[in-house]
This record gives sequence, structure tokens and C-alpha cells, in this order.
Amino acid sequence: MNAVPVETALREDLAHADALLGTVAPILRHLLNNDDHSLFSDEIVARVRGMMDDLARQLLDALAVASGLEGDGRHPAEQRQAITAAFVTHSQFLSHVHALALEWQLTERLEARLSLDPVLSPLLQALIASPDTAMAGGAMSVLAAQARFAQAQRRMQLSLAELPGDLFHVAIHTLHAVSGGRDDLAAAAEASLRADYDEARGRLGLMARIITGMGAGATAALSISHAGVALFLSALSIASGQDRDLAVLATNEGQLARLALALRASGLKPAAVEEQFVSLHPEVALPDGFESLGSDRAAALLASSAVVFGG
Repeated sequence: MNAVPVETALREDLAHADALLGTVAPILRHLLNNDDHSLFSDEIVARVRGMMDDLARQLLDALAVASGLEGDGRHPAEQRQAITAAFVTHSQFLSHVHALALEWQLTERLEARLSLDPVLSPLLQALIASPDTAMAGGAMSVLAAQARFAQAQRRMQLSLAELPGDLFHVAIHTLHAVSGGRDDLAAAAEASLRADYDEARGRLGLMARIITGMGAGATAALSISHAGVALFLSALSIASGQDRDLAVLATNEGQLARLALALRASGLKPAAVEEQFVSLHPEVALPDGFESLGSDRAAALLASSAVVFGG
């Protein structure tokens, strides 16, 4: 079968998905800024709001400690709201927290439907038992980090230490902006927070390192039922060359073309791509002719995506 028709269909679906993603941040920003929650009680919005509020609390705690007070989380509502508002207006920050909320939603959904443990997946269990002590140690670190992530998500919280480096910098900049002109206190708080921050020791950094360390064996992480949601998403990001937050959104119902292309671009054969769709979207079939689409063409189509993520 000629690959052109399926490429055309996937290109059209991807363009539609791009347009949809372009609306995500503005809509989410509107929901988070709206004081009337009766119409916006969705779990994702609540989780995003909870995580941003928790990040604001941590920043204000650091300022309080720097001034000789206790960092007990009791801060004026307007201060926390000012920080949260700054995060909400930063598209990349908002998109990242939104992606974490979606990741946890998917994790809970697959735990309920596939009995997939949110912390200890079959792949992670195998890596922990590896005779390679470095690999086993790295897997244990991932296990601990994923357990912390699960606990934090159940509480709708997010540690500053888990932010990617560029977003940690945004948080620090926000800290200075709300310090009330006390540059000395802001500098002291920043020093304390930076002393506890190491991007490589965060959950995302640990997972990226263990996946790249698997070499050719990293293909095993592209099975969501074997790797678990977290490792699968990191592996999909690395193998397809996408930002991880975008890989998370690819699992959404409105992004099926992106998911199919990302899986194929990652080197999975069409039958293996279909297996992932059975796990993620059992009611959806791949488009006719997908088996004729090569991984290089899938990568090219994915690279042509015009999405402005987090706009």
C-alpha cells in the first residue's frame, strides 16, 4: 500500500492537534484565574492550582527562614496569589505543571484499568535486580523519586527541587519579585534553595539517565504496561526527540496522530505501536495504511509539527 494517503491523513490530524495544543495554556490560564469554581471543578485544574500554590508556599517559607522566622506555610493569601499569578502567566511553567497533572491522571487511570502499579513497574523491578550495580542503584533512586512523586500528587503538591532547571530559575526570579525590595533576604533564600537543588537528582533527571544507560535495551521502556507511565513517557520523549511535556500531552485523546507518529518515530514496529494504543486507547484503531509508514517518515512528519507548545 502506498504510504502517501496515510501520511496525508496523519499530517492533517497533526495540524488539528497542533491547533488544539495552542489553546491549552490560554484556556487553562482562564480557568485558573477565574474565581468561580462552580463551573470549573475539573480535577486537572484543581491539581494544577494545588501544585502552584504549594510552590508558592515553599518560596515564601524560604523567605521567612531567611528573615529569622519559621517557614511554617502560614503566609498572607495575597502573597501566595501573587506568586501563583506569576506562574500562571508564564506559559512554559503552566504547561509543565499541567503535564504533570495529566501524567498522574493517566497513571491513576492505568492503575485502575490495567492494575499497573504507579510506582514499581515490571521494568523497574527488573532493573533493581540487575547484576549491574550502577544500573540497580539508579533504578532504586528512580523508585524512591517516583514514590515521592506519587505521594506529592495525591496531596496536589510539587517540590521546587523537582522543577527542570529553566523553571527553577523562573521560580527564583519570582522569589525576588515578591521579596518587597529586600534583596538581602531574597538572596539568602535563593542561596538556601539552590543548595538543595540538583536537576540531575530530580525524578525526571534520574529517569532520563537510567533510560539512556539502557542503550538499545531502552526499547523495553516503550511498552507502557511493562515500563509504567513515568518511564514510558521519558523513553518516548528521548526516542522521538520531543519535549517530555509534549510527550505527555501526546497520550491525550485529542493527540492520537502525535502519539502514533512519536511511537513509530521511536523505532517501534507498527504492531508494537498498536499494542501501546490497546493499552492507552483500546477503542481507537490506527489509520489504514499505517503499517506502510516508515519510522523516518514518521519522524519527519513529527518534526514538521507547527505546534507552539504552551502558548
